[in-house]
Amino acid sequence: MGHHFEIYKDKAGEFRVRFKYNSEIMFSTEGYSSKSSAQNAIDSIKKNGPGADVVDNS
Repeated sequence: MGHHFEIYKDKAGEFRVRFKYNSEIMFSTEGYSSKSSAQNAIDSIKKNGPGADVVDNS
């Protein structure tokens, strides 16, 4: 698998999502209290991410 979303539980017991590309973590989300909320985050990223603008605050 070259790239994928991964739902995992952190040390605090919250569900988080990370996106991996070639085994490297590209980003991770905030913690969610339920797995379904983490899945909703993935669905939102898939739906809204491709058209997102890039904001350069450097």
